[in-house]
Amino acid sequence: MLTSMTAFARREIKNNIGSFTWEIRSVNHRYLEPGFRLPDTLREIEPALRERIRNHVSRGKLECQLKVQLNTDQDNSIAIDRLLAQQLINAIESIQNELKKPALINPVDILQWPGVIKEAEADSDTIQQVTLALFDKTLAELKTVRQREGAKLKTFIEQRSDSIDAIVARIRTKMPAILAAQKQKMVERLVELADEFEPTRLEQEMVFIAQKSDVDEELDRLTTHTAEVKRILNRNEPVGRRLDFLMQELNREANTLSSKSIVTDTTQAAVELKVLIEQMREQVQNIE
Repeated sequence: MLTSMTAFARREIKNNIGSFTWEIRSVNHRYLEPGFRLPDTLREIEPALRERIRNHVSRGKLECQLKVQLNTDQDNSIAIDRLLAQQLINAIESIQNELKKPALINPVDILQWPGVIKEAEADSDTIQQVTLALFDKTLAELKTVRQREGAKLKTFIEQRSDSIDAIVARIRTKMPAILAAQKQKMVERLVELADEFEPTRLEQEMVFIAQKSDVDEELDRLTTHTAEVKRILNRNEPVGRRLDFLMQELNREANTLSSKSIVTDTTQAAVELKVLIEQMREQVQNIE
C-alpha cells in the first residue's frame, strides 16, 4: 500500500492519574528522523518510542510531543520542594549582600521557579505504561492517515501516467505523417542544392536528419517507464526512492524528445510531458 510521509495524529486520555496527550507530525525526509519533546521525568522511555517508530515507519521526519498533566493530591495541598526553595533563598540573600539597595524576596517568585512546586507523585511504571499505550494508538492513527494520503497520491500519479501514455500514443499516430512531410521537404531542399553538394554528401545529410528525427526509442522508453511506475505503485513496501528514480528517467526521455523535435506538434507534446512529470515528481517527494 502506498504511504505518504505527510500526516498528523493526536490522541488524548484522561484517568485518575491525570491527562496525557500525544501529538505526532510527519513530513517528508530522505531518511527516518524521529524527534521527541518529553517531560524530563519520562526521558527514559525514548528508546522504546524509537523502537516502536522503526517497526512501523521507514522514512519521514517525525515530531512527537507528549503533554502530561498529573492530578494533584485529593486534599488539594501543594507539595513544595523545600530543599530547592531554601537553596534559592540562600542564593538570593547572597546576591542581596552585594547590593546597596536590595529588593525584598517575593515568595511568589520562589514558588514559580521550576521544580519548587512538585507535581503530585504517581507510580512511575504506571505512568510509563499509560504513555506508551497511548503512543501506540497515536502512531497507529498516524499510519492510517499516511496510508489514506498515500491512496490519494497513488490516484494522482496514475492519472498523470495515463496522460503521458495518451500523449505518447498521439505522437506515435502522427509521426509517420510528420516524417513523410519532413522527408519531402528535405528532398525538395536537397534537390535545390544538388549542384552545390556531392551525391555522397547529400545521402549522408539525409541519413543524419532522418536519425535525428527518429523518436521511436524515446517513445518506447516513456511507455516502459510509465508501466513500471504503475507496477511499483501496487507494491506493498516503501517505494518512494524507486519512484523518484523513475521520475528522473522520464524527464530524461522528455528532454531528448524535445531536442529531436522537428515540428511544433512534437515540441508541444514534449512540453506537456515535462509538466506532467514535474507534477508527479513533486508528489513523489512525499511518498515513503
